[in-house]
Amino acid sequence: MPTTFLATNPKPVKRIVLLCGVAALVLAGCGDETKSQGGDVETTTTSTATTTTMAPTTTSTASTATSGTTAAAAKITVPNVVGKDLQLAQDTMQAAGLYNLTSHDSTGQARLQVLDRNWVVTDQTPAAGSSVAADQQIDLGAKKFTD
Repeated sequence: MPTTFLATNPKPVKRIVLLCGVAALVLAGCGDETKSQGGDVETTTTSTATTTTMAPTTTSTASTATSGTTAAAAKITVPNVVGKDLQLAQDTMQAAGLYNLTSHDSTGQARLQVLDRNWVVTDQTPAAGSSVAADQQIDLGAKKFTD
């Protein structure tokens, strides 16, 4: 009976084909994208296969000396992003290793920055050239290009 139903009602088959097509499109779009300074997007897709072979191991203990600095104490120089669009400014900060970013409407109107590319950075705190910890919060003041 189910075979007769599928033969007379092709909707379930069309749905399955449609879902497979959507899944193929989603998988085809997977990959790493990088944005260049000029705004071009470069996409690379990679796949890897790993084979692990277990060999007999021995454990040894060695003492290690640590210097007085750690990765958390490493300083990063804040790049100058004043005059750039807000999206490019955020990308620039992240490329420098600064991810704790916030932004605000520098005109005082408290507008939300829904589309970052429509805003231009007018000020930044801390100032460009400062050395900060990687987890330091960076605040970008921005206004709309039409302001």
